[in-house]
Amino acid sequence: MTAFFHMDLPLFRDDFNPEFKPYPVRIPDIKSGAAYYFETDSGLRYQVLFAKKKNSYLENIVNFSVLNEEFEDEYSETNRGEIYRVIATVVEIIRIYHKNHAYSTSYEFSGEFKKGNENRKTSIRTLLYLRKAREIMHPSWEIEMEGNRVIVHQKKRKR
Repeated sequence: MTAFFHMDLPLFRDDFNPEFKPYPVRIPDIKSGAAYYFETDSGLRYQVLFAKKKNSYLENIVNFSVLNEEFEDEYSETNRGEIYRVIATVVEIIRIYHKNHAYSTSYEFSGEFKKGNENRKTSIRTLLYLRKAREIMHPSWEIEMEGNRVIVHQKKRKR
């Protein structure tokens, strides 16, 4: 038997309903674009960027970061009580991206280490991503933790 991916299965659970309203998102002018932007109520500007893995065009690395240059220590400076809306916005961006890239088979995330926690195996942010992934991913996707990375990938089906 050959394994294959189902491209018509949803990324998120059917009953997923975000607890927090996402910030307005600036989507790429071209549907296949990889850079999305949003701004929080406190004026922080974020970029969410999707990069293809070297070994497979269907596998993605998701990176989001603050674009405001005034912050040297992004982790502590950006925690303005907006984290749950920021996460809800990143989830919405992933939903939009996946809708336009339905053949994607994996998404990988890793969180920065907070100053003083660099000796940990896994960052607090990565653990937050893992918890959120477990809440929202459709059962047709598997969630794995590898070091400081959370990887969600579509389960293969047998023909």
